Amino acid sequence: MNRRMSQAVLLSTIPVPGITHYYAGEKKKARQLFYIGLGGLAGIIIGGSMMEKPQWPDTTGIGDNYEVYNSETEHETWYRKIPVSIEGGVTNYKLEKIEKEPNGSGGGLIALGILVIVGDFIYDRVWGFEKIEQKRDQVRFKYGQKMKLSFKPLIDPLAGKAGVALTLNF
Repeated sequence: MNRRMSQAVLLSTIPVPGITHYYAGEKKKARQLFYIGLGGLAGIIIGGSMMEKPQWPDTTGIGDNYEVYNSETEHETWYRKIPVSIEGGVTNYKLEKIEKEPNGSGGGLIALGILVIVGDFIYDRVWGFEKIEQKRDQVRFKYGQKMKLSFKPLIDPLAGKAGVALTLNF
C-alpha cells in the first residue's frame, strides 16, 4: 500500500530499464528488463564499432566524369559532371555534388539496439504502473475485508432519493 504513483512516475524519469518494476516489488522482472536494456546498448556499441569512416565512391574505370575541389584537404568536395550542351567542340557540364558513402554493416544493429531499448522502457513503464495499481488494489481489498467495510448504494425511486451507505463493522 505504500507504493505511491507519484514516486513511481518520478523514478521512471531515471533512464534505467526495469526501475519501475523494481519499485513495484517485481525484482526478477526488473532484472530481466535491465539485462534486455544492456543487450540493446551492446547492440548499439557493436553496430557503431562495425561502421567505418565514410569514403568517396570508387571512380576507377569511369573516366573524367568527376571533378574534385580542395583535393586532399578537410574541405574536399566532389562533383559529378553531367553534360548539358556542346558548343563549338566545348562541352558544358552541370555539376552535381556527391556525398561520401558510409561503409560497414552496423546500421541495422544500431537500429535494432535502439528499438530494443525503447521497447524495454515502454514495457517497463506501462506494465510497471499497472503492477503497482494491481498490488495497491489487492492491499485495499485485504484491509477492507479485515475491517468488514461495506459499500451499498441506496436507491428509492418512489421517494426520489438516491444515496450511498458506507458501513464499518468491528
